[in-house]
Amino acid sequence: MNNQKQQKPTLSGQRFKTRKRDEKERFDPTQFQDCIIQGLSETGSDLEAVAKFLDASGAKLDYRRYAETLFDILVAGGMLAPGGTLADDMMRTDVCVFAAQEDLETMQAFAQVFNKLIRRYKYLEKGFEDEVKKLLLFLKGFSESERNKLAMLTGVLLANGTLNASILNSLYNENLVKEGVSAAFAVKLFKSWINEKDINAVASSLRRVSMDNRLMELFPANKQSVEHFTKYFTEAGLKELSEYVRNQQTIGARKELQKELQEQMSRGDPFKDIILYVKEEMKKNNIPEPVVVGLIWSSVMSTVEWNKKEELVAEQAIKHLKQYSPLLAAFTTQGQSELTLLLKIQEYCYDNIHFMKAFQKIVVLFYKAEVLSEEPILKWYKDAHVAKGKSVFLEQMKKFVEWLKNAEEESESEAEEGD
Repeated sequence: MNNQKQQKPTLSGQRFKTRKRDEKERFDPTQFQDCIIQGLSETGSDLEAVAKFLDASGAKLDYRRYAETLFDILVAGGMLAPGGTLADDMMRTDVCVFAAQEDLETMQAFAQVFNKLIRRYKYLEKGFEDEVKKLLLFLKGFSESERNKLAMLTGVLLANGTLNASILNSLYNENLVKEGVSAAFAVKLFKSWINEKDINAVASSLRRVSMDNRLMELFPANKQSVEHFTKYFTEAGLKELSEYVRNQQTIGARKELQKELQEQMSRGDPFKDIILYVKEEMKKNNIPEPVVVGLIWSSVMSTVEWNKKEELVAEQAIKHLKQYSPLLAAFTTQGQSELTLLLKIQEYCYDNIHFMKAFQKIVVLFYKAEVLSEEPILKWYKDAHVAKGKSVFLEQMKKFVEWLKNAEEESESEAEEGD
């Protein structure tokens, strides 16, 4: 028997060569920077030529690996050190955002350069967003002119969809907010954004990233009020943004009011306490009475489990609404409030099929309880109703309206006889 051990196979030399070739190149942003700056110096300030150079260079240079360096150069002229300063010993170029003219037209042209680059090399999208977030955190390290240019550029890029509004989170940095840098930057940014689009498009973008209710955080806590925001941005020429924020606050306040109303009703709080609370909220948040009466109606109707039988629900509704008539009456001191309530009742009875036959009974109840008066009812009947269930409800109200008109004529003739 042959006891000699069988020789084990060895790895071939070819395997070692392959592994060596696969070793990653050393990370060297300086060499990459030199290549980009050299190319930009040859294009000069012609941004069309810059865009073509960047497009062609992506095939030769590793944009994916050196995205941060690339964007640092295009914005600031060279690689940025932490805090936003340019290193003294590094090459730099004047073909960049910070060295350009401080006007919207120039920033729009630079935005096209970024837009073309990112469309061509889609993988740069995330790196560019990260770059802008970083630049916003570095704002204190830039001059006022550099901040203005960056703000205008960012506004244009937000408008054309190159950037997502989530990058604005960087502006809520405590130090930037405290020193007023965030608010001043936001003025320039929103001006260029709204100039490209309009306030509705801006609002939609903010809503998508849940930032529509956070704009007041651009100011320190002691200045986070609608009044301060409105004054600051209106004086800066952004009245539409001020109005948008005011409306957002009002919408938020209305939601909170309705939520609190429902809780107070479910607890059975006395009407005098509820009325006092609602009036304070109206004054504090500038909520008009017609809006409030609509909220109260919705809250009153949501506190009950309604009977599914049409013949029984009307009786249940009258009993329930009779109880809440004093609360509704406290907020129908204006004709417009009464008309709003009538329309809310009409819509509710149409949307909830079991209430279709209850409309007239509810209106008569509110008339007797002095929640509604003759004039708004007659106006609703004549031309202020909506289309929902119109023919059914007008027919229901016909006899009552005739009675109101006759009563009105009688009181007028009595008044004339008295004269």
